[in-house]
Amino acid sequence: MTTLKIGDKAPDFSAKDQDGNIISLNDYKGKKLVIFFYPKASTPGCTVEACNLRDNFERFQALNYEILGVSADSEKRQTNFKIKHKFQYPLLADEDKTVINAFGVWGPKKFMGREYDGIHRTTFVINEDGIIDDIILKVKTKAHADQILD
Repeated sequence: MTTLKIGDKAPDFSAKDQDGNIISLNDYKGKKLVIFFYPKASTPGCTVEACNLRDNFERFQALNYEILGVSADSEKRQTNFKIKHKFQYPLLADEDKTVINAFGVWGPKKFMGREYDGIHRTTFVINEDGIIDDIILKVKTKAHADQILD
């Protein structure tokens, strides 16, 4: 789906998180960043994936990783999702799909025989210099932290 490749410079972005704070790629300079795109807050697969990252947050922190979730949900929906599941990391409310399109994760999908446009569940691992070190296209929601760290 995405045209980005390992070794590419991560697209510069700037968007509001669940609290209305502006978050940009520049905020993570000098740190490793896991940016995971998910279709919809509070849906079963997205909840399992986000909770798996939450439950492994200390492992990420120990290796100097920050985590950032992105979907096209509203700030309110992202706030509810974050509070309900006690996520330690911000969730971008990318309603206009600026970040989603910059990373190339929006496009045609099929579900139960129906075709529609939506977010492809994709994770990018970005190094301290803003270069993409890994792209995970086949996300295992229940074991996503292991996919990233192992």
